[in-house]
Amino acid sequence: MHEGPGQQQRQVRALVGLVAATALVYPLLLCAVQLTVAQLLVVDLRGSLFWLVAGAGCSVAAVAALRWGVGRPVPSPWLFAGLLPPVAFEAWLLWPLLSG
Repeated sequence: MHEGPGQQQRQVRALVGLVAATALVYPLLLCAVQLTVAQLLVVDLRGSLFWLVAGAGCSVAAVAALRWGVGRPVPSPWLFAGLLPPVAFEAWLLWPLLSG
């Protein structure tokens, strides 16, 4: 069975989007580690804000890369889904301070 050029382009685009989103996971993990250090080990407000913004940017970029890969328009309310990992991580870090 021979696939047309349109199908091949969609497959290539999906793979490139997946690779781009996967590549953004490592900087996101680095941001999470640095954010933990900035908040728990050495209290650093500037560092916390910087790494939180960087993590949110990596998260949104990963969602945008996935959406681009499947051929959907990137400007979407679903891009805010990329903010869920940093928000959840920040809530996990701050929960002991807020509950205690």
